[in-house]
Amino acid sequence: MTTYRGILSLVALALFLAACGRPGPVRPPGPPEDIKYPRPYPSR
Repeated sequence: MTTYRGILSLVALALFLAACGRPGPVRPPGPPEDIKYPRPYPSR
């Protein structure tokens, strides 16, 4: 029974870490005045 609890804990930890991310759209790095192409290519 402890093996299942360990596996379940690892799966829960993996899902928790996979959900960590930066929300919102992708933004190019750097100051806005230095960005030559404001949208990724190709834009659809």
